[in-house]
Amino acid sequence: MPRVLVIDDQPDVRTMVCIVLRINHFEAVEAASAAAGLKEFESSKFDLAIVDIFLQGTNGFEVILKMRERIPDFPIVAISGMTMLDFVTETPELENVVCLQKPFRPAELTLAVEVATRPRASDVAAGKLVGTAP
Repeated sequence: MPRVLVIDDQPDVRTMVCIVLRINHFEAVEAASAAAGLKEFESSKFDLAIVDIFLQGTNGFEVILKMRERIPDFPIVAISGMTMLDFVTETPELENVVCLQKPFRPAELTLAVEVATRPRASDVAAGKLVGTAP
């Protein structure tokens, strides 16, 4: 079962995201802060992270950059109630981060997760996928 780390300081948003993930056969691990999320990320293996951009006391972009320092092609969905998500497409370190504007519907979250975890052409060409030749 794929594991997803959900980092959001709003309990109602975390709960909704985790319910949608569990219905779709993901194991969801919740973190209410950037520090808690990064601690989970460092101590466990995850297949995807869903990160709120505006976390209390820190910037979600910093969290994403730290994750990407450790695992450069780690799949991430960035969520935000603000329109600052346009910034993601202009930052090379945030390449392939899928952005989702709050409020979103369960189907939109499911689609964002699918897009974030979809194999990329560069991974196929490099033989990074299971069952492909190096």
